[in-house]
Amino acid sequence: MADPTTSSMNAPAAGRPAQASKAPVTRKVLIEDIVGSLEQGVRDFRAAPQFGLFFGIAYAAAGWLILALLWHFQMPYFAYPLAMGFAIIAPFAATGLYDVSRKLERGEKLDWPGVLGAVGGTRHRDLRWMALVTGFVLILWMDIAAILTFAFLGFKSLGPDIIKELFTTPEGLIFLILGNAVGAIIALGVFSISVISFPLLFDRDIDFVTAMSTSVKVVLENPRPMIAWCALIALLVMVSLMTVFVGLIFVLPVLGHATWHLYRRAIKPDGDVA
Repeated sequence: MADPTTSSMNAPAAGRPAQASKAPVTRKVLIEDIVGSLEQGVRDFRAAPQFGLFFGIAYAAAGWLILALLWHFQMPYFAYPLAMGFAIIAPFAATGLYDVSRKLERGEKLDWPGVLGAVGGTRHRDLRWMALVTGFVLILWMDIAAILTFAFLGFKSLGPDIIKELFTTPEGLIFLILGNAVGAIIALGVFSISVISFPLLFDRDIDFVTAMSTSVKVVLENPRPMIAWCALIALLVMVSLMTVFVGLIFVLPVLGHATWHLYRRAIKPDGDVA
C-alpha cells in the first residue's frame, strides 16, 4: 500500500473542545503495511535521533523511578505486573514522536519548541481523555494483579523467596499462568482502543469516543496484521523489560514513529468521512 501524503487538518485553537465526529474512513491493512510502518519508524528515528532518544530516556527513567519506589516500599512483587502495565501508557508517551513523524512527512522544520509545543497543545484536546482511559486501565490492572498475588501466594510468601515460590509451587505456577492470561486479555483490549486512537486524536480534532471506535474497527477489520503488530509490540516490550528498561530508550521511539505511519496507512486522509 502506498504511503499516504495528504496532510491532515491543522490543530484546533487552544481551549476549543473536540466536536462529535463522523468516523474516519478506514483502509485495509496488510502484513506488508506492518513491515513498512516499522521500517519507516526506524527511518524517522535515524532522521531525528535527538527527539527519539529524549522521549525514550524520559520513559525509561520513569520506569527506573517506579522500580526504585517499589524497592523502597518493599513491594518488589509488583515490579513485573507494573512493568507490563507500564506499556499500557506508552502510546500517550509517544505523542511527541507523532509530531516528529508528521513534520518529517510534511518536510517541515524540526525544533524543540515546535515538538514540545505540540505535546503541550494536546491538553486542550480529547487526547487527554484517552490518556485518562488508559491510566484508569493501568490502575485496574494493578488492582487485579494485587488480588491475584494475595489470593495465590498470600502475604507470607511476599519476601525474598518469592521467585522460588513462583516457579516451584503449584500456587505460584497457577498464579503465573492466570496472571499472564488476564494481563494479555487486558493488554489486547487496550491495544484495540488505543493503537489508532492516539495518533488520530493527535492529528485531528475529533472526540475520543469516535477515535476509540475507529481504532477498534481497524483491529476487527484487519485481525491478522493487527494481532501481529500487537504481538511484536509485546515482544519488544518484553525484551526491554529484560534489560531493566534500557531497551525502551530505543524501542519506544521506533514504535512511536511506526505507530504514526501505521495510522496513516490505516485511515484515509482528513476530509474523507463515512
